[in-house]
Amino acid sequence: MASAAAAASSAAAAATSSHLLRCPSSSSTTTTTTTKLSLSISAHSHSPAAAAALSSLKSLRSSPLPPHLFLPQGRRSICATKSSGFRRVSAPKCLSSNPQQLKSAKEDIKELLKTRFCHPLLVRLGWHDAGTYNKNIEEWPQRGGANGSLRFDIELKHGANAGLVNALKLLEPIKEKYPDVTYADLFQLASATAIEEAGGPKIPMRYGRVDVSAPEQCPEEGRLPDAGPPSPADHLRDVFYRMGLNDKDIVALSGAHTLGRSRPERSGWGKTETKYTKDGPGAPGGQSWTVQWLKFDNSYFKDIKERKDEDLLVLPTDAALFDDPSFKVYAEKYAEDQETFFKDYAEAHAKLSDLGAKFDPPEGFSLDEGAPAAEKFVAANYSSGKVNTII
Repeated sequence: MASAAAAASSAAAAATSSHLLRCPSSSSTTTTTTTKLSLSISAHSHSPAAAAALSSLKSLRSSPLPPHLFLPQGRRSICATKSSGFRRVSAPKCLSSNPQQLKSAKEDIKELLKTRFCHPLLVRLGWHDAGTYNKNIEEWPQRGGANGSLRFDIELKHGANAGLVNALKLLEPIKEKYPDVTYADLFQLASATAIEEAGGPKIPMRYGRVDVSAPEQCPEEGRLPDAGPPSPADHLRDVFYRMGLNDKDIVALSGAHTLGRSRPERSGWGKTETKYTKDGPGAPGGQSWTVQWLKFDNSYFKDIKERKDEDLLVLPTDAALFDDPSFKVYAEKYAEDQETFFKDYAEAHAKLSDLGAKFDPPEGFSLDEGAPAAEKFVAANYSSGKVNTII
């Protein structure tokens, strides 16, 4: 009888430990396990040890689970490490994302882009999840970077992330459909796919990023760049050097402003609307950096260099690319040579998307083997007309 009670007590302790490490989506599994163990223990409930074990198991039913922004993630690989200082969710096979689900998610993102014209929004989502990285902090996830933390409300409310809740709403159905894809991978997949589908270069991406599991693991506010700091060039270097990037990366990545618009109600910058944005595509309004602001090319550099059109936006950090001598070398080159810009941009984007990420497997994995060539996005086909979207 004593041995049976001891075994039941051990089982209860194991169930308790498993519950503490289980992801939010596993509550039904925990309940089932608790019920079975309770039945087993009740057969030996005459001993004090068994009674204590049964009490421990019953407490599991009322234990609160961590709050989560979206639907359950299913099987998430977030394996515990001592150096991080956080306890994270453990998955059965310790794989971050299922490659087949990730490939299918990419196809769904392509369809989303065709109907919602949300290329700029998805690019920004991936950038802002990765752009919190601090190379001077070794521990994961305190170092920030591409770890899916932007899904939590506390980080979404950072001033630099205004409007990105709309990107999450667009991706929520895809995350629900493919639960074995991490948020960290989904955000970077969406960002790279948006560039490619807008006519930009193929980004040499790798996947296998592990998600953070709680809002307490989000980085503090203030790690992302400002649009109008007192010393724009110095500010850009402060932010991007902290990530381990260089002047060439800064200028190349700035070229992604060829996509999208700035909305004054979100960022405080730009006009309410211009002749290029008043009819969409997408929700009308805002001020774009380029005329065809859903086409990825080198027109951003050409337009900033000339500054002839008052309806095109030039932020202080944009102007710095031609005002600063070191930045200007690259900006001039990209204005003249789109092929060089595409090459350097693809390298910088891939580098940014890896920042701070914890990969499982450690080397990551690619989706490119045997993948069909992306159909190029023709911005001219969508130069006018209102479309129901939220970008």
